[in-house]
Amino acid sequence: MSKAGFVALVGRPNAGKSTMMNWLLGEKIALVSQKANATRKRSNAIVMHHDDQIIFVDTPGLHQAEKLLNQYMLEEALKAIGDCDLIVYLAPASDKTSHYEKFLELNAQKRKHIIVLSKIDQVPQAELLKKIGEYNRFSDRFEALIPMSVTKNVGKNDLLDTIVKHLEESPYLYDPDNLTTEMMRDIYKEFVREAIFDNISDEIPYESDVMIDKIDEEGPIEHIRATIIVEKETQKGIIIGKGGSAIKRIGRSAREKIERLAGRPVYLDLFVSVKKGWSSDKKTLSDLGYEW
Repeated sequence: MSKAGFVALVGRPNAGKSTMMNWLLGEKIALVSQKANATRKRSNAIVMHHDDQIIFVDTPGLHQAEKLLNQYMLEEALKAIGDCDLIVYLAPASDKTSHYEKFLELNAQKRKHIIVLSKIDQVPQAELLKKIGEYNRFSDRFEALIPMSVTKNVGKNDLLDTIVKHLEESPYLYDPDNLTTEMMRDIYKEFVREAIFDNISDEIPYESDVMIDKIDEEGPIEHIRATIIVEKETQKGIIIGKGGSAIKRIGRSAREKIERLAGRPVYLDLFVSVKKGWSSDKKTLSDLGYEW
């Protein structure tokens, strides 16, 4: 019989979890940014490995929860840890093991986990070997340690083979032809958010969100209307830019990402709305899809 199961991707903010999930899937569905704490919700990718099915669960980074939104993000990661069949802990090779020790404290149910030592192309070989030795002090706590580089395409099959060894026999949980369990409007929202992260600096990306108001798939061109939510009037002006220059850049970047996934032309209509204190208001967060 085949094997199937849920595998949570966890780690500190900006460890590369979303990048790795897109790489394992072979398709871009998750927001990727150089800025930390870009991922806010769990999302699933369905990866077929030979005759087995792995449902990877991307999670927000493990971090201090201050604002209500950040508390939600941490709760999303902790739920994934508690609900999964196996955990993949992503540890950049340059990181101190203290991040991993904090994860061990959060893994209260002692779920089985694999350490992926990522970004190995960014450190010298001697440093990598030293880091592996540091993690081997915890060898009684993890199932395997796998060096990996998304950039150099190293470690994918080793990881997938190792994951399958630790999953139970099971029929497929989802149609193997599907890439994800996410609704397209949620993926489109993340692409618009990614475009904001790419094109707007400072704190504005963290104090903004996106609501997909309408999707019209009839006809040869897919029409999407979306509203960017910000906290302050000054932020609205920056998102729009002089003569609408910034929002045009955001729209063009998001549209190109959506078109690549949708495989058809897209017309994206963006608006900006100010909702003061939205990231600390439970009702507004709920309206934006952050359900406790």
